[in-house]
Amino acid sequence: MFFLNATVDSSTNLDVVDQATKKLSAWQRYWDSINWDDILATFIQKSITLLIVLVLFIIIRRVGNFLINQSFERQQQKMTGSITRLKTIHTLSSNVFSYFLLFFFLYAVLDTIGIPVGSLLAGAGIAGVAIGLGAQGFMNDIITGFFIILEQQIDVGDYIRLVNLQLEGTVTSVGIRTIQMKSTDGTVHFIPNRNITTISNLSRAHMQVLLDIRINPNEGYDAISQLIMQVNTELSEKFKSEIFDGPTLFGMVDLGNSNYAIRTVMYVENGKQYHLKEEFLTAYVNTLNQHGFTIPNNPIVVN
Repeated sequence: MFFLNATVDSSTNLDVVDQATKKLSAWQRYWDSINWDDILATFIQKSITLLIVLVLFIIIRRVGNFLINQSFERQQQKMTGSITRLKTIHTLSSNVFSYFLLFFFLYAVLDTIGIPVGSLLAGAGIAGVAIGLGAQGFMNDIITGFFIILEQQIDVGDYIRLVNLQLEGTVTSVGIRTIQMKSTDGTVHFIPNRNITTISNLSRAHMQVLLDIRINPNEGYDAISQLIMQVNTELSEKFKSEIFDGPTLFGMVDLGNSNYAIRTVMYVENGKQYHLKEEFLTAYVNTLNQHGFTIPNNPIVVN
């Protein structure tokens, strides 16, 4: 029995050794079949190609950024107004150029390594369609924002009214995706560009100011109008840098329900209309009171 077991164990060990020897021989044959000279030559060749591609794209990037910067710097020197739009377009152009260059750099690297770029692009195209459908609103923001900036519809500091959103205020930031505006009560609004349909820019022309001071015509219209014109002359000299036209005495207007006022019209720098209106009306009231004229305070009833 002992000899039988010894024979079986010996046979099993020989089988294991034979299998190990066969595997080792197969691996040795595979290892010997590798042409290391070709692999080394291919590695060196592709490394040199990748290095040349890298250097070439670095040169193209620097030259492209230099030309873009020089172009916008020359354009900025010619501009006399707000440069916010120019800076935004400058940043957008630099980003587009960088992304465009990065795409071709990756394409060249993958093609040099030997990865099938065509198959990857086909898969990326399908993924791009799915992402595009999900990011449709984002792309609408960017496209709309680009044309708002390109056409210089608004600039930082402009007082605008968004008709469809029933919002108005001063623009604090103009971006490629959103704009920020601050209302007169201090509220800051962040509006996606795709929600903007109609922009009423109140800062691109001189603003009209209507000044109505209520009077009692029975006290003497001519004397009152003379005092109003005197005030207009004094204040127009004081605020001549802010007033572009007027003030012009329009005459007496009927406010309804036997209420009358003397109206003055003028055109002033945008943003100054509220301050000037307060200054003129205060001067009207003080002058008329000093000369003994009354300012009617009976309410106006609107039917």
